[in-house]
Amino acid sequence: MAGRAVVLGGGGMIGIAWETGVLAALAADGLDLREADLIVGTSAGAVVGAQLATGLDPLDLYARQLRPQAGEQAPKSSPFALFRIVWQLTRSKTIEEYGARMGRIALAAKTSTEQERRAEVAGLLGDDVREWPNKRLVITAVDAETGKPADFDAASGVGLVDAVCAGTAGPGVRPPATIGGRRYIDGGMRSPANLDVAAGYDRIVVIAPMTRGGGVMPGVERQIAALGDRARVALITPDPASWRKVMGRSPAGALDPARRAPAARNGRSVRAAERVAAVWNWVGEQRDSH
Repeated sequence: MAGRAVVLGGGGMIGIAWETGVLAALAADGLDLREADLIVGTSAGAVVGAQLATGLDPLDLYARQLRPQAGEQAPKSSPFALFRIVWQLTRSKTIEEYGARMGRIALAAKTSTEQERRAEVAGLLGDDVREWPNKRLVITAVDAETGKPADFDAASGVGLVDAVCAGTAGPGVRPPATIGGRRYIDGGMRSPANLDVAAGYDRIVVIAPMTRGGGVMPGVERQIAALGDRARVALITPDPASWRKVMGRSPAGALDPARRAPAARNGRSVRAAERVAAVWNWVGEQRDSH
């Protein structure tokens, strides 16, 4: 399938800000990724993907990330919660088993209510993002009981806000989302970016604050390698040293609202236009010969 895809990975609250900054930098350099034929959003990328697919201006979205949000608070998390995620990953023999293990953690955790989370997600998306866009958008999630992948799009019969709630339901941090009598958790519990959803597209831009996998979870680089020569891929990921400064010493920094503006500025400083243009504007040999 010839076509262009944008894949947006997970990274918490600061991941949303960083990805928005990257998109703004590319837009300023004349690369409008809203022209994609497919947009895939995982976790933080579900929020950014919904905004991008709706057609919102990346520069306006970037400006929004620099402004303080009234009443914005970080959800409760702990180093032990991260340890449990890593530990369950090392113990799992399949990605579905890992998803089910994380689902049990999510279902047992005390978090905000689903109603509170839905209102929060609606605020994150903004007033202009309520319905599925005409653009092909896929939000990734995981069934909390079976651990099986669940991809939501306009044809799924699921509301966009509900799909984003499911796709961003980090275990132990956010409440699992109830859809059609099933409970769903964060799509990042099967891959940092779920690049496999874009298989078949020949030009893919991946914007991923976090790329590492581990155990049964494939990392982004591994998923790119699996595509072989079937697609041209541009991967944009943060400089490790600057990202550590943005994140801070604790993984909980990914959920800290105070780090949102610095993360957006970090993304805005990324210079990837040349690499992205080489993929985005590429014309295959067969089509080029006609």
